[in-house]
Formats: sequence, structure tokens, C-alpha cells
Amino acid sequence: MPSALDRSDFGPPRDAGAIRSFGLALLVHAALIAALTWGVNWKRSDPSVAFEAELWSNVQQEAAPKLIEVSPAPPPPAEPAPKAQPVAPPEPQVDIALSQEKKRKLQEQQKLRDAAEAKADALAEKERKLKQEQAKIKAAEDIKKAEIKKQAVKEQATAAASQEQRKQNIARSMGLAGATGGEAAKGSALTSSGPSASYKSKLAALFKRNITFSNVDSIQGNPRAIVQVKVSSSGLIMSSRLTKSSGIPAWDEAVLRAVEKAERIPTDENGKVVTDFPVEFGPKD
Repeated sequence: MPSALDRSDFGPPRDAGAIRSFGLALLVHAALIAALTWGVNWKRSDPSVAFEAELWSNVQQEAAPKLIEVSPAPPPPAEPAPKAQPVAPPEPQVDIALSQEKKRKLQEQQKLRDAAEAKADALAEKERKLKQEQAKIKAAEDIKKAEIKKQAVKEQATAAASQEQRKQNIARSMGLAGATGGEAAKGSALTSSGPSASYKSKLAALFKRNITFSNVDSIQGNPRAIVQVKVSSSGLIMSSRLTKSSGIPAWDEAVLRAVEKAERIPTDENGKVVTDFPVEFGPKD
């Protein structure tokens, strides 16, 4: 048994199982040799005997190259045969006749539809024209009715006016029984009132002599100006205003000045004056 003094201090520790490992390795090698021996003996147990001999020649010969089998190239893929197009069988004569008959019927139906549409359009046009004629007749009747109504209203108005005139004539006849006018009088009152005819002429002459206007010949026609005059009960002119222009401002102004210059008007035959009256003059009066 080795002692502790035989072991180096710096060496690795000894493996205690080295002997056992060595023994196991020998055992495994022995088993391997036994297996190989058994295998060789098993091969030699073949009963057939074979002999081998080598031929030698005095002349050197070179061996032929070893035959190398080359696999043939695969044939090219065959092109697919063209697909045969189906050929329609010839149409039987019966189908052709039926097709023609069907086509003829469709044409006849189309003609019937066209004729029906044309007839409907003609009826619609006829109805439209009839409505237009009826509308014209109605409009003419309405116009005639309106004219008849207008004529009736006019006749009624004329009759009413005639009736009113008749009533006035009757009243006038009854009222003029005590009238005081002369045979040439045309008034409707029992007694005369207002300014006399001579009084109007007198006032016209009064205002006319006060008019001053020098361009009479330059005026075309005889345009008239109307001035409304208001007078007090004593005859004093209170105011005057232009109620209708002649269209010539100078002539309108001349008429107004003529009325203002008069200042006062004379009394009528009955001793009275008219307090409100119009004055009308034209440049060629």
C-alpha cells in the first residue's frame, strides 16, 4: 500500500478506481475479439467452394475503360392534342320552320301594337281638338253673355235715367205753375236769383280793361286762364287764386294782376254782389 510519503505534494491526487477501470476495459476488448472470431467462422461455414486464378500475359496490355451506364434522357413531354371544337348539328328543317313562324308572329304582333298606338294617338289628337273647340265655343258664349248683361245694365240705366227725367219733368211742371220768369226764360226756379246776365258782362269788362299783355300775337290759339275771386258783402275783393292755368305763365300773371287792380266790384241790379265767382279770360278774347 503506498504511503503518504511516496506521493508528491504538488501532484494530482491518485484515482482510487483506476485498477477497476482497467479491468473493465480488458473485459470489453476480450468480448469484442470473441465476437469477431465468431463472425469469421460463420462466413467459413459456407459449403460451396470457389476457386480464383489470375491470368498473366508476357505482353503488356492496357485494360479497356470500364463501361459506365448512362441513363437515357427522358423523352420530351408530348404536346396535348388540340381539343376538338364541338360541331353543332345541323338544324332540322322543322326547327327552321318553327323559327320562321315565330318570327312572323312577332312581326304581326308588332304591327298590331303600332296600329293600336297610332289609333290611340289619333283619338287623343281628336279629343284635344274637340276640347279646344268646346273651349272656343264656351269663350264665345261667355263673351256673348257678358255683352247681353252689359246691354241689360245699360238699358236699365237708360230706363232709370228716363224715369228720373220724367219725374223731374213732372215736378218741374207742377212747380212752374207759379213761376215769375218771362216767356224766354229757361230757368227752373220760381223766381230769378243770383247774378243777372248783364252783371256778368259788367264784371268781365271791369277786369278786362285792367289786363296788360303785349305778346298776344306770339301765342298760338286762345288758351284760357281761370281765376277764382272772393268778394265781401260790400263788394271789396278779398282774394283771388289761379284755379286753371292757360299754360302761359305770363298770361296767368296778367289775369291775376287785372283782378287785383279792380279792388272792388259794382253791385248787381238787385243791389247785391256775388261773393264767390270765377273769372275766365283768353289772350284773344
